[in-house]
Amino acid sequence: MSDLLADATAELYEADPDEFMARRGELVARAREAGEQAAAKQIASLRKPTRSAWVVNRLVRADPEVTGRLAALAAELRDAERAMDGGRIRELSAARTRLVDELTRQALGDLPPAPAAVREEVTATLDAALADPQVAANLGTLVRAAHWAGFGLDPGTQAPAPPPKKKPAPAEPSAERERRHREKIISAERTVAEAGRTVDAANAAERQLEDAVRRLEGELAQARQELAEARRRAYRAESQQRRAAETLSRLQGKPSGPADVSNNT
Repeated sequence: MSDLLADATAELYEADPDEFMARRGELVARAREAGEQAAAKQIASLRKPTRSAWVVNRLVRADPEVTGRLAALAAELRDAERAMDGGRIRELSAARTRLVDELTRQALGDLPPAPAAVREEVTATLDAALADPQVAANLGTLVRAAHWAGFGLDPGTQAPAPPPKKKPAPAEPSAERERRHREKIISAERTVAEAGRTVDAANAAERQLEDAVRRLEGELAQARQELAEARRRAYRAESQQRRAAETLSRLQGKPSGPADVSNNT
């Protein structure tokens, strides 16, 4: 990637999405003026990010440690799943939830209050980056939010095959049953962890909506008070208008002076 293209990419994916199209046009023109036709073409092909994708891009560009923290935890999760270590998986799943929540707050902390949908998409994207290496690789230049609906490893990332085991003797079928039972426990633990993340996201959305409702109710109460006061002012003004009109009518109908009396004799 040329310096011109790298600088343009960094600027576009750090800037507010509302400024993306206009600024991209300016950067394309600048590249062409500099004789960098290939860079100009590549800059023109850069796609505008959604607001939630921009929030994540802005986070990882402002704090380079974010990608490292995500990568380190993702590696630990994969190791635990390969080892089928249920206790470790539970511990890391809790750490996963804490890290995603922390980074979501960090990403949105210095921005105006975001809609619940944006917050949920930021959380989902960070969570997907822990499970899908492709999402992790695109952090910083994401154009839309990412979602990971599965559990554990990305399906495209195959865990190494376990070492071959001796075929259990027919007289000892309990070993196979124990293995299947352990696999079911681990699968259930993953399901519980994922459900916990869903509950956390739903609770966060509920809190935001409650705050919004309280704010709107306060604004409605204030508007009602202002409406009542406006009605009182209108009533007083109408009363004054009627009294003034009555006064004017009386004045207009009153004789201007004593009537002349003529004696016809």
